[in-house]
Amino acid sequence: MSARIRIDGAPATVVDAGDRGLAYGDGLFETVLFVDGRAPLWRRHLARLALGCARLRLPAPDAAALAADCAAVTAGLPRAVVRITLTRGSGPRGYAQPAPLQPLRIVAAAAEAPLPRHWYWQGIRVRFCETRLAVQPLLAGIKHLNRLEQVLARAEWDDPAIAEGIVFDTEGRVVGATAANLFLVRDGCVSTPRVDRCGVAGVMRAELLDRLGEVRQGDIDVDELMQADEIFLSNAVRGVLLVTELGGRLWKPGPVGSRLVADLHTLGFGAAA
Repeated sequence: MSARIRIDGAPATVVDAGDRGLAYGDGLFETVLFVDGRAPLWRRHLARLALGCARLRLPAPDAAALAADCAAVTAGLPRAVVRITLTRGSGPRGYAQPAPLQPLRIVAAAAEAPLPRHWYWQGIRVRFCETRLAVQPLLAGIKHLNRLEQVLARAEWDDPAIAEGIVFDTEGRVVGATAANLFLVRDGCVSTPRVDRCGVAGVMRAELLDRLGEVRQGDIDVDELMQADEIFLSNAVRGVLLVTELGGRLWKPGPVGSRLVADLHTLGFGAAA
């Protein structure tokens, strides 16, 4: 039995085959970076988890119990990635919610797999994805368990030199990357796609919104994206990655994104120059 996995607070590795997270994707998850036992964005992860629980009509997990689980599974790991999974639990066949409701909490940790150091300072190559994200405001922003759109988008390439793929919604608006939010800078103004119709409201995105101050959140099409002076991606584990190649265009690392990379490094995200 793995000491790096806890289910409802106890070491375990097995869940019931009738769990609704497995059957329907009925639940939520958070992926959290821990550095020396501390999660720099812990408060933001808890806030998004609470929002998701409210949307899905799930009771939010006890914060102290969740923190204890995370401490147990990360013990001895200087840098760990923890996945917190919350499902509606098991129930009879069918979509109706089980009564009484008994949510299932899974907390699992693994050592962080470091990215190539040069990605942070020299930038990354990204591509456009053909898979489109469906518009569904009820699920927009939260980290629900159904990630099939992202799975299909990520399956579009296997070139290790390409770090990410840019995805659009079904109406052709930029949403972000398969596992990251997107920011662009043009004429000194920072913009990021709105995520109230589809996509995930990333916790690192929230951190950057606070750090950057004035950021336009709105519709972004491919033309605006390709005319940007800078493009960078944000992720709760990876931090900020600068885009230097997309759709045949090349960029040099810009001042806004480069400053964020350096600032976030002090919190434990990314690699030193």
